[in-house]
Amino acid sequence: MRSASTPLETLVDLARDARDQAGQALAGERASERQVAGQLESLGRYRLEYAQRLQQAMGEGIDPATMRNYQRFLDSLDDALARARQALAAQQQRVGRSQAQWQQEQRKLSSYDTLVSRRAMQQSLQEQRRELRTSDDLVNGRLVRERYASSEP
Repeated sequence: MRSASTPLETLVDLARDARDQAGQALAGERASERQVAGQLESLGRYRLEYAQRLQQAMGEGIDPATMRNYQRFLDSLDDALARARQALAAQQQRVGRSQAQWQQEQRKLSSYDTLVSRRAMQQSLQEQRRELRTSDDLVNGRLVRERYASSEP
């Protein structure tokens, strides 16, 4: 972090740091969301494959005990899928909260940046006015000297 020379610059630096930290948190939440979604997708594919195996086994003839085992395992996969969907929904909510936090920090930083810009513009105007006054004073001083010099015998 650079050394701030005014309280407003300190606020800008702090707001930038907070925004950056919120951005990192958001990136982490999104990565977790992708991971959970990937797990859900894998689990869904596995359940589909297992159901297809059951269909194939039924076509070839299957005893009741094996059928119950297939069905129990499919039920456990369905439960796992339901938990994975809940986990994804919860992760999506965390992403949403994290996104809102980042946006809030970004708005704060933008507000401070606007104040800095306005202050810089005001200082520039004041400097231009000082330069104009100095220039006017020099011109007026020269005119007075020229008049005084032309009025002398």
